[in-house]
Parts: sequence; structure tokens; C-alpha cells
Amino acid sequence: MKEFIGLTRRNLLVFFKDILAVFFSLLTSIIVFVLYLLFLKGTFVDAMTDTMKGLENIVNSNDIEMFANGILLSGVLGSAIITVPYTCLQTIVKDRESGVDSDICSTPLKRWKIILSYFTASSVSAFLLTSLILTIGLIVLNIMGDVYMPASSVAASYGIVLLGSLSSTSLFMVVMLLMRSSSTSTAFFGILAAASGFVIGAYIPLSRFSDSVMSVCNLFPASHITSMLRNVLLSGVTESINSDINGLDNGAFVTAIKEVFSFNAKSFGTTFTGAGSTLYILVIALVCIVLMTLAYNKTYKRR
Repeated sequence: MKEFIGLTRRNLLVFFKDILAVFFSLLTSIIVFVLYLLFLKGTFVDAMTDTMKGLENIVNSNDIEMFANGILLSGVLGSAIITVPYTCLQTIVKDRESGVDSDICSTPLKRWKIILSYFTASSVSAFLLTSLILTIGLIVLNIMGDVYMPASSVAASYGIVLLGSLSSTSLFMVVMLLMRSSSTSTAFFGILAAASGFVIGAYIPLSRFSDSVMSVCNLFPASHITSMLRNVLLSGVTESINSDINGLDNGAFVTAIKEVFSFNAKSFGTTFTGAGSTLYILVIALVCIVLMTLAYNKTYKRR
């Protein structure tokens, strides 16, 4: 156990000591935030305004603002859950290039413990950084207005972040074991960073895409995590909006905005509830954990 903890600690230090790596792991989240300030907020508010024809004087404008801000926070968190674990896992490729992996494999530590140490370090890194973003985001939102989030919802949001960190790490572990050089992993990160905002609906709601594109995007666990975060972060706001309308539309407006902003992931005709998304994510994570263990054992056989 000491060896496992020591190797996990070493992997954590390698990541956090590289300030640029930490910065670039959060770059997509920063881009989402900047784009939101420039024009995405207006796009989100306009989408809601178009849906609330005839209700403009009934719905509290502050709730509309808080809803848009909550959508931003879910997008920032979803992006971080993708890019942070991937960046941390690049340690695997760097160790392979420098020959450190051979030194590690020459120790008595079993193969599954070695790969688990990389997995644990990446999951912890992702959870810590994403939780930091979530904490700051919730504080800022509370300063700006009422987010209507009880303690149970706050706790649930951190639980979803943990689930997202574990699932993304397990998926990218399999991807990273296929990488043979840092240049390849860096190039792939560029593609990943550019695409992640679209895949989770941070830039444009997934409902704006065709059904086939939306279905493909929702195959990725991060899209489900982002949808789950929207439900937890914005359930209080949507209830407040519904209360303002007071049943005049039989809940049609709230149902419409939940549909527009993909509160429930949809893929190839299947609509996932929160429990369904959780089960889907866990299955994907478990399959990836098995695959990464088998792949690592095959790649680094004892001589």
C-alpha cells in the first residue's frame, strides 16, 4: 500500500508542479467563460426569451439571469471534467518516452496497482480542480442572486463532479495507453479542447443540432454529467420560475427550456433520466477500467 500511495503522490506532484499543464488543462473552461461574457449569455437569454412569449412580465428577470449563469457554470464544469484528467494522464506518455515506466515496472509493485496509481492521481486532480471551480461558481452565483440550492443539492453537485472525474479518467486512460509520443497526445488534446465545448453543449445547446449529431454527442459520459449538473444547479431556479407563472401555462415554459438546454441526455431515441445517466456512466467507466488494466498488463509484461 505504501508503494501505491507513493506512486500516486508522485503522479499528483508531477502534474501540479507543472503550472502550465494545470493552466492548459483549464483553458477550455476559461474559453467557455470568456465567450459567455462576450456573446453566449445573450444567446442563452434570447433562446429563453423566444420561448417565454407572453410571460415576459410574469417571470422574474433575475431568475432568467441566474438560469443563464447556471448554464454557464455547468458548461465550465463539464469542460474541466474532460480536459483536466486528460492533461494529468499525459504523465503516462511522458514516463514512456523518458523510460521512467521501465523503472516503475521493475519494482515489485503489481501492474494493476501501477495503472491504478495513474488512475487515482488523475481522478483526484480532476475532482480537486473541478470542485474548486464549482465552489467559486456557487459563491459568485450566491453573490449575484438566489440560486435556490439547499445543502442536499450542493452535496449532489459535488457527487456528480466526482462521478464525472472518475468516468472521464477511465475513458482517457484507454486513449492514453494508445499514445506513443507526447507530440501525439498534445495534438489530440488540441482537438479535444476544441471539440469538448460543442460535445457537452457549452457553446450551443445540443438541441440545436440534428438528432444524429446530438445522439453522437450524448454517447460521451461528459455530456451526461453536464446534463446532470444542469438539473442539480438549476432545479431551484426552474421551480421559482414555475412558481412565478403560477400554473398559467401548466408548466409548459419550464418544460420547454429544459428541452432546449438538454436537461436530459437523448441518444438514438432514448431519453435518459438522472438514474439512467448514472447507470450509463458507471457501465462505461467499469468497461474502460477493465480495458485499461488489460491493455497495461499486455503492454508491460514482466520479462
